[in-house]
Amino acid sequence: MAEQHGVPDVGGWFRTAHVGRDVAGGKAWGAPEDSSFGRESSHAEVAEAAAALHGLRTMVLTGAGTSTASGLADYRGPGAIPRSPMTYQEFVSSDIARRHYWARSTVGWPSFRVAQPNRVHHLVADLATVLPVTGVVTQNVDGLHQAAGSNPVLDLHGRLATVSCLTCGTVIDREALQATLLELNPEFASRLDYLARQAAGLPDGDAEVDRTEEFIYPDCPVCRGVLKPDVVYFGENADPAVVNASFDMLERSDALLVLGTSLSVMSGLRFVRRAARDSKRVIIVNDGTTRGDDLATHRIHGRLESVLEEFVGSLSNLPHP
Repeated sequence: MAEQHGVPDVGGWFRTAHVGRDVAGGKAWGAPEDSSFGRESSHAEVAEAAAALHGLRTMVLTGAGTSTASGLADYRGPGAIPRSPMTYQEFVSSDIARRHYWARSTVGWPSFRVAQPNRVHHLVADLATVLPVTGVVTQNVDGLHQAAGSNPVLDLHGRLATVSCLTCGTVIDREALQATLLELNPEFASRLDYLARQAAGLPDGDAEVDRTEEFIYPDCPVCRGVLKPDVVYFGENADPAVVNASFDMLERSDALLVLGTSLSVMSGLRFVRRAARDSKRVIIVNDGTTRGDDLATHRIHGRLESVLEEFVGSLSNLPHP
């Protein structure tokens, strides 16, 4: 995947080589036509939004924008290259799709596994020192909120760090699987750094890594079933237990703070809709328009790091409720 503002496509998650293909009637990932990118709310607006949260039990919902400073791609931010998501149906039914996914994943995994929490992740954790935070629900699959100290964290779309067999349920550590993938594809492994650099600079289907007909991936070592990353693909339902736990968390909350997501998919938007339905305060912080803007009681534009710094500072100066 082409690099965007220095952010590589890490792992090729939700990716195919079919650029521009519509998915479920919608547009492929990429930067929308949005004139609000780069807009910044005033200090007074930020302070007002922070005050609106004061003393309220708050659930935090996060998206890709929280992890861009850690080197992980934001598929809908300004400058994002149009991409098409790999669907669950493609992955489970097509050997070619799986070869493509695992080849791209093998190239991207070294960058993904060394990603570290950035200032935004730490500020989200710091919110719990100035607010009664009920927890964090994240649409990200990187585990960086946990690494920064947030607790509890619910991974709405799963975690990329593990892989499971679709037949017997055997779970394999993704780092261990990387060694197997490299062993099965020695010529590919010998050029891993070159392929990573080239894949970052060329569109899908142009880079050599996208010519994956000969790439070999392993079956489940227990039952020879299909191995799949423990993330939720398009066309696949999120784990009902995680969804229910997320709604339970929202039920225990008085407010919802949304950070770094365009809410383009229903998995995140539904929490905003439920919060608004239940007359909870909804504060949305994002650079660019979101699908929940008309439901927000406070809508803040700007860089997450700057806004959260102001939130934590403002709340720490308010009297304890």
